[in-house]
Amino acid sequence: MSPGDEHDGYGGSGQTRTRLPEGNTGDVHGGTRRPARGSRSLLMGVGVVVLLVAAIALANRGGEPSDASPSTTTPGKAATAPTGTRPVTGTNGTVPTGHAHDEQGAQSAAANYAVALGSTDMFQKGPREAIVRAVYAPEVVDDLLKRLDASYSPELMASLGLESNGNAPSGLTFVSRTVPVGTKIKEYGEDTATVEVWSTGLVGLAGEGSTRPVTSNWFTLTQKLVWSGGDWRISSSSQTEGPTPVNGDNRASVAGEIAEAVEQYGGFTYAR
Repeated sequence: MSPGDEHDGYGGSGQTRTRLPEGNTGDVHGGTRRPARGSRSLLMGVGVVVLLVAAIALANRGGEPSDASPSTTTPGKAATAPTGTRPVTGTNGTVPTGHAHDEQGAQSAAANYAVALGSTDMFQKGPREAIVRAVYAPEVVDDLLKRLDASYSPELMASLGLESNGNAPSGLTFVSRTVPVGTKIKEYGEDTATVEVWSTGLVGLAGEGSTRPVTSNWFTLTQKLVWSGGDWRISSSSQTEGPTPVNGDNRASVAGEIAEAVEQYGGFTYAR
């Protein structure tokens, strides 16, 4: 897509556009985690499948800071402002595609890819391969899939309270959902970009009798993108913890309420 397609008037404005849900199509817009301390470390870390190599072990240890060089642009304010402008032109399976070939398109892609890669679909072999092929640069896909297949082992699933195929036990709902809060360009070139995605996430098992309640966490993903095949694709990524706000005074919902909310509320397509 040429620069500015369907985005004229927004590129470089610093505003964030959030589309309304396109229907509750499942958990592709879900996902993720920054590890909590203690026994929840593995559960919170495993959802961070955005990382290329140490998708689980590295996340449990807090990840590595991005080595991206300082921004070559001067981002403006990034106040959230919904608009009626369509951010993408289509989908590749369940993943939004057709991002603009400009800075705002790179930020849109980074946010949408974070959502897809943090979803429960990443715990199923078939859907996982479809997502990875849709969002990663072709030259890194095959090696990444091998490593992810090895990471999502029956032992790992058991430690999360899941069946070996990634399904939740009867009566429970597995929750893994990433919600981008904002994006920032760190570096931009004609066919390359480094984008930070500040996110909050949910992960756990919802339902009566769950021993792994759904918890929330905050983290920042740094995605290095390349323009490939007419869209932005991830070449590598990393994660750091926070920024994390102070918890509010909200009452924690019971397990049944969380399970119903996850099933009834669909995800979003994000755009700058």
